Amino acid sequence: MSADLQTLAINTIRTLSIDSVQKANSGHPGLPMGAAPMAYALWTQYLKHNPQNPHWPDRDRFVLSAGHGSMLLYSLLYLTGYDLPLSELQSFRQWGSKTPGHPEVHLTPGVETTTGPLGQGTANAVGFALAEAYLAAYFNRPGHEIVNHYTYAIVSDGDLMEGVSTEAASLAGHWGLGKLIYLYDSNRITLDGAADMTFTEDVLMRYQSYGWHTLTVEDGNDVEAVAQAIVAAQQVTDQPTIISVRTIIGYGSPNKGDSSKAHGSPLGADEIKLVKEFYGWPQEDFYIPGEALEHFRTAVDNGAKSESDWQQRFEAYRAAHPELAAEFARAVAGQLPEGWDADLPVFSPEKAIATRNASGEVLNAIAKHIPTMIGGDADLAGSTKTLIKGEGNTGHKQVAARNVRFGVREHAMGAIVNGLALHGGIIKPYSATFLTFSDYMRPTIRLGALMEANTVYVFTHDSIGLGEDGPTHQPVEHVMSLRLIPNLYVFRPGDANETAGAWRAAMLLEDHPALLIFSRQNLPVLTGEGIGGVEAIHTGVGRGGYVVADSDGTPEVILMSTGSELGIAHEAYRTLTADGVKARLVSLPCWELFEDQPDEYKESVLPASVTARVSIEAGVTHGWERYVGARGKAIGVDTFGASAPYERIYEEYGLTAAKVVAAARTVMG
Repeated sequence: MSADLQTLAINTIRTLSIDSVQKANSGHPGLPMGAAPMAYALWTQYLKHNPQNPHWPDRDRFVLSAGHGSMLLYSLLYLTGYDLPLSELQSFRQWGSKTPGHPEVHLTPGVETTTGPLGQGTANAVGFALAEAYLAAYFNRPGHEIVNHYTYAIVSDGDLMEGVSTEAASLAGHWGLGKLIYLYDSNRITLDGAADMTFTEDVLMRYQSYGWHTLTVEDGNDVEAVAQAIVAAQQVTDQPTIISVRTIIGYGSPNKGDSSKAHGSPLGADEIKLVKEFYGWPQEDFYIPGEALEHFRTAVDNGAKSESDWQQRFEAYRAAHPELAAEFARAVAGQLPEGWDADLPVFSPEKAIATRNASGEVLNAIAKHIPTMIGGDADLAGSTKTLIKGEGNTGHKQVAARNVRFGVREHAMGAIVNGLALHGGIIKPYSATFLTFSDYMRPTIRLGALMEANTVYVFTHDSIGLGEDGPTHQPVEHVMSLRLIPNLYVFRPGDANETAGAWRAAMLLEDHPALLIFSRQNLPVLTGEGIGGVEAIHTGVGRGGYVVADSDGTPEVILMSTGSELGIAHEAYRTLTADGVKARLVSLPCWELFEDQPDEYKESVLPASVTARVSIEAGVTHGWERYVGARGKAIGVDTFGASAPYERIYEEYGLTAAKVVAAARTVMG
């Protein structure tokens, strides 16, 4: 290929990007202008992908962690032949377009993950590489490599400042993820000015200390040097690689290049004219040289051939290992195997049990049927009960294990689990820590919900019921705040059998992450007596809310609860019933599922005619007005917790059956 064609192709990426930003009068032109050569080298020489099938299982994964430079990715997707027409680039950042301000998975063909909040993409990429490593170890057989691909990410100075990227990089180096390669766009500029105002560390020395292989390309416009670095990175199989590429933000802009002026706003018509003069480019919006487009579009035939070759290898694999091939196909499709829930435990009322302990039993009963279900905890497995028994643990240079040991890295844990889910083939990956530390994970939980990731976030030690560790570890506002995140399904089961129902419902969710919240303290066990047994409990949890115990005829008062307070509400129900009050007890373990139900069902559980209502939950009461209404009363915790045995805290805070009974009599008049 001639140097002229190479330059023409790179400048096509640049000018498409600046024209789209200018037309939108919004966006970030600088990164695409500076990073275009490294992206060109990767996408035209090394990235294994098929534009006609963005979901081909053995494609390489590409993450633009510096998501503000989204026009770089959109230009590449259009030019290489994805289902993203030029009109979408011309509609950049506009209502209804497939080219939003930052890349969003499930919206734009070829986008692997939603990025923009800096650092998230770096950690998602670790999740992609972890998924590849596990699936390769599980499915590949001698002479049959059906899982063999790389994860590449373009990362920025801002990405590498964020703590989540540090957590994730530390793990990637510890694990030895040799098929993970970062291209570091080292332009030394951030939104506010020169990066050295806040960022003077030796980045590569830091990554060396994490166990990464490091390389440097001094001139980001030297495509051959970038290509050689990628080849060198591929040859190191026991370490991830970061390639520092020295680029010039806004390259070609005489007045704004190499400065923060090119970072986050359009260049302006006058400056674009000068840029195009520098490139030797026609003064025409969205000009695409036919020779450059033809060159890029070779990706279509090359990608189809790569997938076809893989498909032939897969058919040979299917002939040699038919059961594994069928399992691989199911896993990639995200399908649960037949009988996955056959061994769900049924808990008896003879012994109270903490829902975290019940969860551990349920998780293991499910995981034994789904070998590509993996997950782990933030150094709390003994407390969260999320180890898969009899399975190995990740460790130094040991990544292909079902029990993923994340260490004390909650933020990266959430982002890596999101990457596991987005990669495909890993069924319902899960994370686990204490509920109060959901604060450290919240950005990744929110993005998981936005991306419709099929993840399970497990949280234990759900309330002031934690007890002696005190208010720093006792979540109060957390449950309600998590319910505020759109598309996130929050489960707070009230006993062991509801816990099994919650896991079952979470496994069946599609395009919604599930968040499961469990108690530290032991709780009485419901049997479903009078409503159809344990199966009725599972069904009720699967609908988000149900009647646990009822009166004859229309109730005079409705008691409702979730989680560890359900037993307290049940005790109050029995007291009221013994006193001749027609009471109904309702469990609402998942508000989101309950709101999904038909109006007729919701009315059957919470009839509008019954306005005397009392709720109890060991968290903030704000939000319960949705269900208790104007006449009702919410009992909860609208302050921080305290350090003491949990029984004493519950008594002092008024989370008792006596308080529920008194509130019920008050609202009944």
